[in-house]
Amino acid sequence: MQRKQQQKELPPSSQNIMATILQSIPKEANVTKIEYEGPRIALYTNSPRYLMENNETISNLVSVIKKRIVVRTDESIRKPEDDARKIIASLVPDDAKLQNTLFDTATGEVSIEAKRPWLLQRNAKEFNHAEVTEKTGWKIRVRKATTVPSRTIQTINATLKQASAERSKQLKQVGDEIFRPRLTQRTEVSLYTLGGFGQVGRSSLLLSTPESKILIDCGINPGARSPMDAFPRLDSLNITLDDLDAIVIGHAHLDHTGFLPTLCKYGYKGPIYCTEPTLPMMNLIQLDAIKVAAAQGRTPIYSERDVKQIMRQTITLPYGTVTDISPDIKLVLANAGHILGSALCHFHIGNGDHNFVYSGDIKFGKSILFEAASWNFPRVETLLIESTYGLKEDIQPSRQEVESAFINAVNNTLADGGKVLIPIPAVGRAQEIMMVIDHYMKSGEMIEAPVFTEGMISEASAIHESYPEYLARELKQKILETDDNPFDSEYFTNIEHADAREEPMREDSPCIILATSGMLEGGPVLEYFKNIAPDKKSKVLFVSYQVNGTLGRRVLDGSKQATMLGKEGKVEVVTINCGVEKLDGFSGHSDYNQLMSFVQRLRPKLRRVLVNHGERKKSENLAMNIRRMHRVPAHYPQIQEAIKLF
Repeated sequence: MQRKQQQKELPPSSQNIMATILQSIPKEANVTKIEYEGPRIALYTNSPRYLMENNETISNLVSVIKKRIVVRTDESIRKPEDDARKIIASLVPDDAKLQNTLFDTATGEVSIEAKRPWLLQRNAKEFNHAEVTEKTGWKIRVRKATTVPSRTIQTINATLKQASAERSKQLKQVGDEIFRPRLTQRTEVSLYTLGGFGQVGRSSLLLSTPESKILIDCGINPGARSPMDAFPRLDSLNITLDDLDAIVIGHAHLDHTGFLPTLCKYGYKGPIYCTEPTLPMMNLIQLDAIKVAAAQGRTPIYSERDVKQIMRQTITLPYGTVTDISPDIKLVLANAGHILGSALCHFHIGNGDHNFVYSGDIKFGKSILFEAASWNFPRVETLLIESTYGLKEDIQPSRQEVESAFINAVNNTLADGGKVLIPIPAVGRAQEIMMVIDHYMKSGEMIEAPVFTEGMISEASAIHESYPEYLARELKQKILETDDNPFDSEYFTNIEHADAREEPMREDSPCIILATSGMLEGGPVLEYFKNIAPDKKSKVLFVSYQVNGTLGRRVLDGSKQATMLGKEGKVEVVTINCGVEKLDGFSGHSDYNQLMSFVQRLRPKLRRVLVNHGERKKSENLAMNIRRMHRVPAHYPQIQEAIKLF
């Protein structure tokens, strides 16, 4: 009976979808053509105002065909870019402070970047979106202009514009594959573990059905010595890159994306799905990895050209949007709370046959930068959850406790006339610490002092500022709706070049320095460390994990001397007299209690939990306690296992 019911609810075929659209769209809409645009169906019109002012027409259609629909302007009505730019400039109120207009010829959209975007929203009295689109022929999108323009986003925009024709063709091909008729109504779901199980690093797995093969994450293990341990075990699958229907990326860190450029290098031509900020974030990190490899005398496994190819193949999705990515799989991305744009990936398989959620890296706790990870999924049968802090003793202090400890550590050093050096990862942790500093200096709880940043921090911050809708509610509101932008704080000065380090290194000049890398393993932080380490009044404050074998770990463990390469390759011995302190609690990962709370919160009750992304004993402990406390079957697979889900 249930199978018959499911067959009645099968999605309409491609021809039926098009026929339904043509029958349902009123003549006044003046639809000139209907095309697949990747996972969306694009309706082209030469009268865009009608569909923009009659939203219910599209909403009703979406509820009937259960597919994403976008309205596009017909190419025939689009004004030349220079003309459209002048019209937009004349219509944007001066108070909005227009900074830039970016045209995407593949979609017919123009992004309007303004310092005060709240004056240009749809409900703004002086700026009518439908009127602007009617006058220019381009559909508009309002964006926040950042304090410092992001070079990464500028490169992506230029690359996409250059590849406009190629992208349009690719999106049509992707649509043809997604909306083709299903070959079978039989649903079977399997997972193949390729990396990141029983370990942290090279996260990767394959979700497989008779219709589809979806690769989820594609990371590397930077610390591994052999390729068999460093890269995902794609060699264990009896498939080619052409067999993959899609790649889904949870977030930008290298242990989740570091092998992706190599797949493009060796011929993967299909779609890559991720959130909007994940694309620039992973570009930034992947390109930096090339520089790091070259600096260490290693040959990078991919080139800048391969990273640019990712830009062309990526289809970005906002949180919460149901998107078809294959004939039998829909994807919804939800906030994971880990870093900017990090996502829980919810796969809806078949006609409600099975729902699988991949957590990636997850933070089930609110911070200044992000909301806590989403948990309110309509249905989840199988959950795959990380276990970085999967032991019972992996309990982190509360946000209030860690922020209070941070204030005390900084204030004590500044009051003594010393400097605080914070070695920090550029993505996520740096922005979190910057927001904390800005908040407490403004409130008067932290001693006011100059704050210097160096490394990729400024660029990563610009990407954060470009996507305020992915930040915590209060922070998003500040950036989008007021002139009080914490990323534009008077306290922060970015050091662009090495010859500008004179001020932060001056004696008797108390200050805070945030510099990469987070484990003292290279980057600009080393020059500051050489300067600060001998000074008894100063302090090195660690806010991220220090891996065994790194200089950061040796300093943390009490070493009184550090051997480092100086100018012209000469070895220098640095004496460590400064204070050293480590603060836990700023992590982007959930601790044991948060992981257990997340599993408990999901309703209806799970049928199965799989545990990954942790040392084996941590994964084992988390799985055991989920079974014991929540009465849910839980398993911690190893690499190269096949698991039948349905």
